[in-house]
Parts: sequence; C-alpha cells; structure tokens
Amino acid sequence: MHATSKSPAVESSAVMLAVDLANDVFELAFADGSGRIVARKRLRRGAFAQCLENRTPLRIVMEACGSAHAWARRFARQGHDVRLLPAQHVRPYVRRNKTDRADAAGLLEAARCGDIRPVPVKTPEQQGTQGLHRVREHHKAERTAAINTVRGLLREFGFAIPAGADKVRPAVLAALEDADNDIPMALRHALAGMLDRITACQDAMAGIEKQLAEIVQGDTRSQRLMTASGVGLITATAMSAGIGDFARFPSGRHFASALGLTPREYSSGGSRKLGRISKRGDVYLRTLLIHGARSALMAAHRAQKRGQPLDHTQHWALALAERKGHNKAAVALANKTARRLWAAEHHGTSFDPDHVSQREQPAG
Repeated sequence: MHATSKSPAVESSAVMLAVDLANDVFELAFADGSGRIVARKRLRRGAFAQCLENRTPLRIVMEACGSAHAWARRFARQGHDVRLLPAQHVRPYVRRNKTDRADAAGLLEAARCGDIRPVPVKTPEQQGTQGLHRVREHHKAERTAAINTVRGLLREFGFAIPAGADKVRPAVLAALEDADNDIPMALRHALAGMLDRITACQDAMAGIEKQLAEIVQGDTRSQRLMTASGVGLITATAMSAGIGDFARFPSGRHFASALGLTPREYSSGGSRKLGRISKRGDVYLRTLLIHGARSALMAAHRAQKRGQPLDHTQHWALALAERKGHNKAAVALANKTARRLWAAEHHGTSFDPDHVSQREQPAG
C-alpha cells in the first residue's frame, strides 16, 4: 500500500480509517473502498480527539489494546463504525520493519480478512469490573510477596511456618512474643509492620469482593454462571465482564478454544496430532476456570470418600483422574465447564451437571 495524497479532497474519499493507537502520537491511515491508502496523518492526542468530529461516518479499525475501548465508544457516539481486532492476529499483516505507518497499513490488511473475529467493545461497567479484578490481583500479589518475605526471614532464625496464608499471622505473632529467641528488636518491629501490611491487603481484597457481590445482584448473567460447579463470585464476574455476549462464539468448542483450553494441533495431510492445551486467549479467565475445576474435583473426591451421591460430571471427572492424573483431569473439567457454560447461555437454560451429550450417550 502506498499513500497518494493528503489533501482534504482526497481524504474525504476515504471510507475506512486505520488507527495505530499510542499515548501521545497517533498514526492514521485513510483508505478507499478497495483498501488502498489515500491519505495519512500523524496527530497528537488533542488533535486526534477532534479530527473525526462532524465528518462523514467511517469504518474505523484499531487494535484491541490499551485505551482502545474508550476511543471506540467515543467514535461510535460520533456515528462511526468501529472494529477492534486482536493484536496477535494483526501482527502477521505488518510487512518488513515495525513502524507506526506499517502498523496502520497492517490493520487495513487484517480488516479485509473475514476469519478474524473483532473484539466486542466493552461498556464502562464491564471495564470497571475488570479493573476491580486487576486491583484485587495487585493486592493479592502484594500479600503473597509479603508472606514470602516473612517466611524467608523467620526461616533464617529457625522458625518454619506451615503452608497456608492463614497460618502466617499466628506463627509470626508467636515468634514476636517469644522474648527468648534470637530475633533482633529492630527486625521485630519490621515484621510487625509486615503483618499490618498483609492484613491491609486482605482487607482490601475483602472490600473488592464485597463490591463484586453488589455487582452480581444486578447482573443476571453472573448469577447464572455461579450455578455451575467450580464457578464462584470471582470467576463469574470476570467471565461476565471479559466475555460479554456469549452468542459471538459459534459453539462451545469455539468458546473453550478462545480461552486456550483446547489442545494445540499439529496436523498435516492425513496425520492429526493433538498436543497440550494452546494457552491462548485470556490467561486470567483460564486460570480461574482451572482453579475452580481443581476445587470441584477435590470436592468430588471428598464426597466419594464419604459415600455421598455423585452427579454425572463428578463420576466422569473422577474416572478421568484415575486414568490421566489429577492435573489433567482438572484441565479437562475446566474445558467441559466452559463448553457447558456456553451451552447454558446459548439455550437460555440453567447449568445441569447431569447433562449427557449425544457423544457420551451409550449406543442403542
């Protein structure tokens, strides 16, 4: 693609616009109906915010990266048709060296590919919920770092704290109250401050979980998702905000594939090879689903030991764990849960752990 002119007359003939987003300087490539670039612009943030006001509606293409959803909502209010494309799918269309101009041209090429599904523009509420999850993860990581620091420091003085975050505070307090050990007074004060920091992080996490619980009260999708085994408050709100409309996925397998829970395929000709899960898509959602599946699998083990009745999914998961091991069974259960969540949303029904698909039904 080559730019031809930057005159207003030529620019007005454009029907598509590719925007390479940035913090301060934005690269714009205007294209005609055939995808040929007819004009380019390089604008600062203030000029970019006003350049599309009061003009003929355009089809705007951007990468789904930072600030993309905010710009998309702004341009949509101005009457433009906005499409956000996954950044990893746009990269192969960038030819030669990576520059802002090349990125904008690659966006126009990627927009012509019908196999690339656009990312839906998130609402401010969805972004707000995702923001709460990120803040919670920040406090969680800070708490974990503080706990590991405390464990390491006390280990140097002969104190071994048992596994589990709830075991840290009692063990540290016992060590600090023991005046006969070798812990210097200066370090005792520092460890007490670390305990206060751990408590502050836990309180902050609890406050965010309370806010998420209030969001669930007005979100029927999250309420339906929470009826599934292994899906709680955190997973349901993260999935509702991150996925949005489940109908954009043609099938449950497409949904599981978008989360990176389906096998990576190495096939050629008549040879088909399936490897480990692809680990593509949203890492956070995939992690939550696998952790939830692992918890559900452990609950099934406990129920089996107590002689309690098991549903069809629990029987299937326990049998798979016997054959393939606990971790593989947990990932497979997360895959099955994702597919069933899509099916429940698609058909407007509640989650059924005893559901048996046609392929699982015995012959005859």
